[in-house]
Amino acid sequence: MASTSKYFSTVTRTRSSKQAALSSIASSPCPPKRRKHVKIEYEENKNNVSVKDERHQISIKVEEKVVSTPDIKQEPLSPKKKINQIKDKVDSKNNISKSTDHSNWRPNNWELLYSNIKMMRADRTAIVDSQGCERTADPHATPQVIRYQTLVSLMLSSQTRDVVTYEVMRGLKKHGLTVPKIIMTPEEKLGKIINSVSFWKRKTKYIKEATLICHKDYKDDIPSTLTGLLSLPGVGPKMAHICMHAAWGETTGIGVDTHVHRISNWLGFIRNPTKTPENTRRELESWLPRSEWQDFNILLVGFGQQTCLPHRPKCHNCLNKEICPATQSKYIPPKALTPKKEKTPKKYTLTKKEP
Repeated sequence: MASTSKYFSTVTRTRSSKQAALSSIASSPCPPKRRKHVKIEYEENKNNVSVKDERHQISIKVEEKVVSTPDIKQEPLSPKKKINQIKDKVDSKNNISKSTDHSNWRPNNWELLYSNIKMMRADRTAIVDSQGCERTADPHATPQVIRYQTLVSLMLSSQTRDVVTYEVMRGLKKHGLTVPKIIMTPEEKLGKIINSVSFWKRKTKYIKEATLICHKDYKDDIPSTLTGLLSLPGVGPKMAHICMHAAWGETTGIGVDTHVHRISNWLGFIRNPTKTPENTRRELESWLPRSEWQDFNILLVGFGQQTCLPHRPKCHNCLNKEICPATQSKYIPPKALTPKKEKTPKKYTLTKKEP
């Protein structure tokens, strides 16, 4: 139906014009255009580019032109990034490098700080001195079994207190802590024995796998090299360095745990503050004399258990309280510098009730 509305008339006009245009295109004698076959060849050691049209056999040389891109607006830097840029500029002017190879760098007063720690640890009455991983093996066993028990003790000690590790090792030695015995022990039974340590399920699997490797590749003994120990599942750098010293009597590096990592940063033994024990180990080994590597771990671990506690250090009893860098920083709370007041017991008087 034809409508008299002006809106419908415009619609019909547009439709008719479109159909007329399409019909004219279809009836035109010109064939549709096809893509040209173009080959681009780059000449060596030249800035020119040759473009060849294979269909019409035409070659054109085009010179490269450097097109200047418009300036991109950079986002404004945050205050932290601005401060870091200023620090980098100052370090570059002063020729200060951020690498860990500090051959000439030594901490301030490190010899005095370290000698005071040795004096405070002279009695060797900390928990690590009597119940550490080096003290858990059976002294009456063969050297081969002692080495294996030392390795197992170190694997259990990860993120676990020395007292807990010592008690678990007592249960394992009662069960029989040798390579053939652990291979014959089911994983469920081994897990029940060591379930007091942290991550005991994972450690159970690691102990079983490491024991099989010691049986097949090392004839019921442990690896005698640092790389061999690190290849065992569940053995990290700290365990490997301590095991090389305790089991084989070789000093290959410094064993750095949470105590050594924390105290080294507090005492300023690290040039740049570190966030992981492995970075702390590299920093310490870059300047500490090799003769001090052997006892460094056990000295600082015992010092951290008795005096330099993580949450409330006993700075008032420390010989380094006047020269310790941490006492002047945010690490140590002001309460730690004063001795804790002893609470006086309250006196109670009994009174008889009158009937």
